[in-house]
Amino acid sequence: MHIPHYHNNNVAIVGAGDANVPLAYFNIVRLKKGESFTSAVPGYETCLVPAHGTIDVQVQGDGIESKSFEAVGERASIWDGQPSAVYVPVNCNARIVCRSETTETFVAGARFDQTFEAFVVRPEHIDPVQYGSDDTKTHRKIKHILGQKPPGRVGRLLVSELFTVGAGGWSGYPPHKHDNDRLPLETHHNEIYNFRFRPENGFGLQLLQTEGDELGHAYHIRNSSTLKIGAGYHPCVAAPGHEMYYFTILAGMSQRPLRQFFQPTYAYQVETIPGIKDMIAKFR
Repeated sequence: MHIPHYHNNNVAIVGAGDANVPLAYFNIVRLKKGESFTSAVPGYETCLVPAHGTIDVQVQGDGIESKSFEAVGERASIWDGQPSAVYVPVNCNARIVCRSETTETFVAGARFDQTFEAFVVRPEHIDPVQYGSDDTKTHRKIKHILGQKPPGRVGRLLVSELFTVGAGGWSGYPPHKHDNDRLPLETHHNEIYNFRFRPENGFGLQLLQTEGDELGHAYHIRNSSTLKIGAGYHPCVAAPGHEMYYFTILAGMSQRPLRQFFQPTYAYQVETIPGIKDMIAKFR
């Protein structure tokens, strides 16, 4: 399901218990210098990622030690430098204070039932991978924020930033899905995307084809579009002349590691797209 950009006024764009993606949660919090916001999502672990600007975060909850993390975020925009983040355990509150002129903070969440320790992710903790090629029109860079080896314990939440390399091209290709727990072939993970383009008038298409349907649906994605993916194969493409970014939230039903199932008609391209096996391994 496609949600076009709107001013959400710091209210969740995809709330807890959503009908399409009940395992996942997404909010965007926009603040000016000195302003604060308290993020509380009962039953969900969350991750706070400044898209731009710098925040201080204090995490509190019953049964855990209160922790404060200062000066989280060093970027002028998503296109500059490495991301930072704060992991917020289940049933904890996170008070966000803006210390730069402005900030925009993504709040990613996954349903979970255990409480771990809060921790901070700094730029040196980011786990990058680049794959594909200009020839195959699949050149992509991924920055794992809560990836394979985060600097703390995480339940079922995976958080990444994905970029098309160059101007235009395919992502999430070959078409794949993860809507059925049938290990070792596939896991059930809900997914949420939030897209950005450079320049901002850029656009792309998100395809969604459910198992057994010959034809799928195409969604016209623009700057700040949000996509909810509960089921189906879901490649996307950026139009020529535009760089595409998307913030990615994956929330597992029974485990954190992701097992993608590639659409059989196109699965052979796993062998022809450079580096794609390394990309797959980073989600496990």
